[in-house]
Amino acid sequence: MSKHRTADIVAADGTAVAIKRRIPWARVVVAVIVVYIVAWMLKTLLFNENIQWATVGEYLFNERIVSGIGVTIWISIAATVVGLVLGVLLAVMKLSVNPVLRWIAEAYIWFFRGTPVIVQLIFWFNLAFLLPHIIVKIPFTMVGVYWDTNELITGSTAAILGLGLNMAAYFAETVRAGIQAIDAGQSEAAQASGMTRGQTMRLIVLPQAMRIIIPPTANEFISMLKTTSLVMVVAGTDLMTNASQIYKVNNLVIELLIVVSIWYMLMTAIATYLQSLLENRFGRDRVRLVRKGSWMQRLFDTRSGTKPVTTLPDSATEAKENI
Repeated sequence: MSKHRTADIVAADGTAVAIKRRIPWARVVVAVIVVYIVAWMLKTLLFNENIQWATVGEYLFNERIVSGIGVTIWISIAATVVGLVLGVLLAVMKLSVNPVLRWIAEAYIWFFRGTPVIVQLIFWFNLAFLLPHIIVKIPFTMVGVYWDTNELITGSTAAILGLGLNMAAYFAETVRAGIQAIDAGQSEAAQASGMTRGQTMRLIVLPQAMRIIIPPTANEFISMLKTTSLVMVVAGTDLMTNASQIYKVNNLVIELLIVVSIWYMLMTAIATYLQSLLENRFGRDRVRLVRKGSWMQRLFDTRSGTKPVTTLPDSATEAKENI
């Protein structure tokens, strides 16, 4: 609906008075300035004589660049899986009635959210300084498995551990929010029917919470795609690492960075499209349960005296049918 009136105003004597629309000069000036800045930036980038665009096209499908893309996608998927599995476990522990489990989960989340990702990557890559050998054996026996830490913890392994364990700390909060969005009455009904707390969580709560949790997970995966660029500090074989190794030899730093940016933007665009499919499949309303809505929506709910919806409309009926 337009904010400006366009119809004529009828005066007291019945004559129509035309409305003269004012020109929003402030918006026009701001738009012109922004367009000029964007045009200047594009001109500086696209027509800069110091950028060899032919070289950009040459390296766009370079063998090492393409192989780095595959490694980047693999690290992102593997680290996301590690983060998902561990995040669900941490969320359940944090909601547990057992204070020891709750404290361990809170300490884990605090530690990994409080330390930079790059520090965690370097730590795992240099784990051999702390544990030269990793031995897993049956207690009080000599039967076990032995690994040399330098051979076991490669750049890719350190990347998956560092990124996955860090993601688990953030994903645990998303899972916790999804679990708490499920009506508590369903858990009470399940336990009243004879189910244990573990069975209630596994069979009733988590299946419904996943409908809320899955769409926001795409945001974490998209972020993970770009965070893998930090793997270059541990000598991995991802996209950014391979590109940096190339420009250290030929000094074409800007050209290789443009190549990397193009591929990251392409991967992000594909992941964003898949995210939209997930949100359409699981429902945007369920996604908003985790995001809690905007501050304006919460302010409106407070002023109007209504309470924001925090439960799924059809979840209670489905759970009762399952029980």
